[in-house]
Amino acid sequence: MRGRAALGVGVLALAALLAAGGPTAAGPRLRVTWHPAQPRVGDAAWVLVQGVAATATLEGSVGGRPLTFFPYADGQAALTGFDLDVRPGTQAWRVAVLTPGQEPETVRGRVVVRPRAFRVQRLTLPRGMVDLDPETERRAVREGEHLQTLARMITPERLWHGAFTRPVAGREPGSGFGARRVINGEPKMPHGGTDFPAPAGMPVVAANAGRVALVADYFFPGRLVAIDHGLGLHTLYFHLQTVSVAEGDRVERGQPIGTVGATGRATGPHLHFAVQIGSARVDPATLLGLRFRD
Repeated sequence: MRGRAALGVGVLALAALLAAGGPTAAGPRLRVTWHPAQPRVGDAAWVLVQGVAATATLEGSVGGRPLTFFPYADGQAALTGFDLDVRPGTQAWRVAVLTPGQEPETVRGRVVVRPRAFRVQRLTLPRGMVDLDPETERRAVREGEHLQTLARMITPERLWHGAFTRPVAGREPGSGFGARRVINGEPKMPHGGTDFPAPAGMPVVAANAGRVALVADYFFPGRLVAIDHGLGLHTLYFHLQTVSVAEGDRVERGQPIGTVGATGRATGPHLHFAVQIGSARVDPATLLGLRFRD
């Protein structure tokens, strides 16, 4: 009886650990940790797998979305995001380790996605910027679909390294991510980025190294730059006054890419900074808060 009781306690402890998103083990070597252990709705997060051979290939998923791994520290890591509209609760994850000459090793668990309250933001804009004529509406839909298609493209190479930097100078935090916007009394799509207040003409810099995937002038975002950082990570910079890079350019962290403006649908000069990890729209503050040692 005593042995069965101890076994039961051990099973319960392991189940609690899996639900909390903490470290798990498969066999004597494999160790998986989530950072943060319990992400919120709209958070960027990463998973670290340790105890794998340098020759191993890792495959995985969380909530049915693929994880793309890269060598990191003494293991492999993958960056992921939990969309601002994702339902809070537990999401199943899976990591498979494929090592030449060995049997595949798989570990599974669950990560808890905590709820998050977003504020309601009420705005008044000129009717011409809200009630679109059919041609302008078709244009806006087409441009939005293009941005979503871009975000789903996965460059197999990791282009970024180390911590991400704030795209404009200053200490005032950005605001508005996830806000449920009501424009001229009508509910609209939630705000998928962070707005940084800044004067027109202030330099805007790349948050990390990458390749310029898009330079465009769209109806809602105005003049914009999108940077592909590899492995499904993109950063977007909207409402720019000027752009100093071209599509295909390689950029480094902190490199100027343009200046703050008020192009597109904007009530005044500011930078709208957005982050997408795959199709997940995530809070830029959480990406800026991640600390990588390389």
